[in-house]
Amino acid sequence: MSVIELFLIGISLSMDAFAVSICKGLSVGKIKSKHMILAGLWFGGFQALMPLIGFLLGSTFEQYIVSIDHWVAFILLGVIGYNMIKESHEEEHQDASFAFKAMLVLAVATSIDALAVGVTFAFLKVDILLAVLLIGVTTFAFSAAGIKIGSVFGAKYKSKAELFGGIVLIAMGTKILIEHLFFGG
Repeated sequence: MSVIELFLIGISLSMDAFAVSICKGLSVGKIKSKHMILAGLWFGGFQALMPLIGFLLGSTFEQYIVSIDHWVAFILLGVIGYNMIKESHEEEHQDASFAFKAMLVLAVATSIDALAVGVTFAFLKVDILLAVLLIGVTTFAFSAAGIKIGSVFGAKYKSKAELFGGIVLIAMGTKILIEHLFFGG
């Protein structure tokens, strides 16, 4: 998987955190730099950690499903993408709290999809350190920006971000399947 493809996956995975950050920025009122940094660290950290865990799990069980790994990648990315598209049409309400418990729950909830992507990374023999770095840094940047955007523009971009992320993940899953079925990838 190329750096550009990993970067696109990083952008896609960061869209849930970006959307939540927009809502957080909207609910906070007057934001401070610490709000942006906290959101970036929580969401970027968990978005980097989860693919690593998924990669380790996928590597452990790879021998059992190597013959269908392309289907697993296609299904996981498709389901995650579909859910992001579906969520782009739903109304979400966030509170202004940056407390440990509130942020932990949000960070885990927005990074579960990254765990599944990490499993697919194991099957595709992705450079996991590069992937984790790109996903973490990208999510940090999008989350910090989301806080600012939410405070300035409101929820205008939330649904568009989730829709975009879902479409990209479905496209990546489809590409993996097509490459394997038709080009022996």
